[in-house]
Amino acid sequence: MFKKDAVKLGIAPIAWTNDDMPELGGENTFEQCISEMALAGFTGSEVGNKYPRDTKVLKKALELRNLQIASAWFSAFLTTKPLEETVNEFIKHRDFLYEMGAKVIVVSEQGHSIQGKMDLPIFDAKPVFTTEEWEKLARGLEKLGRLASEKEMKIVYHHHMGTGVQTTEEIDRLMEMTDPDLVYLLFDTGHLTFSGENPEKILRKYVNRIKHVHLKDVRKDVFERVKKEKMSFLNAVKEGVFTVPGDGMIDFEPLFKILDENNYEGWFIVEAEQDPAKANPLEYAIKARKYINEKTGL
Repeated sequence: MFKKDAVKLGIAPIAWTNDDMPELGGENTFEQCISEMALAGFTGSEVGNKYPRDTKVLKKALELRNLQIASAWFSAFLTTKPLEETVNEFIKHRDFLYEMGAKVIVVSEQGHSIQGKMDLPIFDAKPVFTTEEWEKLARGLEKLGRLASEKEMKIVYHHHMGTGVQTTEEIDRLMEMTDPDLVYLLFDTGHLTFSGENPEKILRKYVNRIKHVHLKDVRKDVFERVKKEKMSFLNAVKEGVFTVPGDGMIDFEPLFKILDENNYEGWFIVEAEQDPAKANPLEYAIKARKYINEKTGL
């Protein structure tokens, strides 16, 4: 299963230090983070808030550990701010990632997002876009897609809890409204499961448009408590709703099979944000690496 040269394995630094809640793992340094990634057997990373933005400094630190940058999150505000603001920030982000050798750019629309609001219930307060906002989002993403293609890069859209593109219906709408040669999809197992969607159904439908994969699992007992107690997204994370593949309720085998059968090429990124004080990042990175190896041979 999977050609070793076609699929690369990375892990996100959010397990070491949380971008939305920097107090989680605040004591963990950049050097510790990337050293433990390499020690656990990964060859790639996304970019966290402690990563140097000087590309020469960052490249040297990564090369010492045989790591590459796979991508980095970009917050778009196409539904709430003038297009130029998002475009200007995107160009800077694109150029940084291009210099680091990345081929894809993770984009998520943060207009009206509640994912960073500690006091808003993740399900009850979820934003819903107007017809006009959908149009702004679709045309804006196509613009970003064109800018990415200038550097032979692709944008991959990250459906995400607490945003206007979270559910199956919303993913379908975005895919229908955008040019498939400009706007691709990031497939995140954890966010789909958390939202109550069927990851396998989404994967089968859009497998040829999926150019980046985030692997995270969901703890069923915490997930049920999040709904019952009307928790916010950040509190759900603190309580441990997410974990690494193989440690939760998701069956990854059919998902790996579909990706393999459709000759997926690109990155698998383990992205399971947890409180490092409760879930030792190195321990869980090793657990994830072993599980992926067992199921895929990678």
